[in-house]
Amino acid sequence: MKSYKPTSPSRRNMATVTYRGLLTRSEPEKSLTRGFKRGVGRNNQGRITVRHKGGGVHRLYREIDFKYNKKDIRAMIKTIEYDPNRSGLIALVQYADGEKRYILVSSRALVGDTFIVSEKAPVTAGNRLPLKNIPVGTFVHSIELKPGGGVKIARSAGNFAQVVANYEGYTHLKMPSTEVRKIPEKSFATIGVVSNEDYHLVNSGKAGRSRWRGIRPSVRGSAMNPVDHPHGGGEGRQPIGMPGPKTPWGKPARGVKTRKPKKYSNQLIISRRKTGKK
Repeated sequence: MKSYKPTSPSRRNMATVTYRGLLTRSEPEKSLTRGFKRGVGRNNQGRITVRHKGGGVHRLYREIDFKYNKKDIRAMIKTIEYDPNRSGLIALVQYADGEKRYILVSSRALVGDTFIVSEKAPVTAGNRLPLKNIPVGTFVHSIELKPGGGVKIARSAGNFAQVVANYEGYTHLKMPSTEVRKIPEKSFATIGVVSNEDYHLVNSGKAGRSRWRGIRPSVRGSAMNPVDHPHGGGEGRQPIGMPGPKTPWGKPARGVKTRKPKKYSNQLIISRRKTGKK
């Protein structure tokens, strides 16, 4: 991490990740990039469905290999790069047959390291193998929910899940949210932790950096009028005047369970995530 002297109000308390010494290339591989249009919180009718999104600098999209469908072919890390579309770092890898792809890189991976996607791969950092072949207690990331379905779990910076048990065709994983969940034992996962673990310590320092990232301002409900929010109104600062907080549309918020009672995956959850203060 890099902290700054308070030479201006924006610099005070600002902290960023030091990428010097980590990244080995500044420009992405042209054949693996494309332009894209961000949804900025709109649905297919153009209506805002997620608030506080919009603007931001233009980005090139890096085609990340989330399928990992080249099996039993060893690959080497050629470069480690920054990706503006995700919090973890990415690596340009070249397989033994010459094909290049981008992948999410594991923590402490270096240029020149090799890995393999195989059912018989050794249990070493960066290798990818079925959950049934991974010992209990191992940290894994880039996990498939279904065999061959592509990476769905533990993809952001510093994230990982832990193998808890193997039982009756399922592997029990402790998720980053502390939830313990069953996943088919034939699903693949990568050994290790996602790179850029210090990402959660970043302090932007000013609102402008959030705007560059496409994050628009959010206004407190208590600062609004009653017509705009259930928390609004009153002379001066007032409490919300209700048993618990609500969303702008009057639904209970913060700490309320929102999972549907009949969701298909309920039977796969062994213990729910822990909520409240950590």
